[in-house]
Amino acid sequence: MKSRDIAIIGILLAVGAIIRYMSLLIPGPIVSNLVIAFYSLAIILVVPTFREAIGIGVVAGIICALLSHSIFPPANFVSEPIGAVACLGVYLMLRDRFVLAPAVTTLLATFASGFSFILISILAVAPTVLGKFGTFEAFLAVTVPIVLITAAVNAGVAQALEMPASRALMRGVRQAAPARDMRQADES
Repeated sequence: MKSRDIAIIGILLAVGAIIRYMSLLIPGPIVSNLVIAFYSLAIILVVPTFREAIGIGVVAGIICALLSHSIFPPANFVSEPIGAVACLGVYLMLRDRFVLAPAVTTLLATFASGFSFILISILAVAPTVLGKFGTFEAFLAVTVPIVLITAAVNAGVAQALEMPASRALMRGVRQAAPARDMRQADES
């Protein structure tokens, strides 16, 4: 992976972390996770390998686990890599096929991450879930709408930011090329 790609991913994860930090003001067992929108955008812009996507998911999982007041923050260590791999897989299938590929990709990545988070939370802290919500159905009634709403918001964010981000990256490449050509001419 190029250092430029690492910088893009780092900046987008930092933006997601800041937004995640701000979301701590909203009480609840699971908060919306806009980090997914930003790591999805990073994956869409950079198109890493699957191994690199897992790494992006691990970093996102650490961010989400550290900046969380959810019922079981360690679930992020698994759910975010699942979301990142789902994002890359879906994007590889959809890119260049239709204009809404970033939105659909991010929507499905958020579903993968969110629903795996819910499942892991239920399995890991079942007594807490039952104690706090009474039934698993009540827990699902609270958490599933959060995942659905978050997925829709994340899809909109990724779709809205993908085109301007791609243009900005391409402009940076075009501006770097003449400078590189001048350095090579000076060296000759």
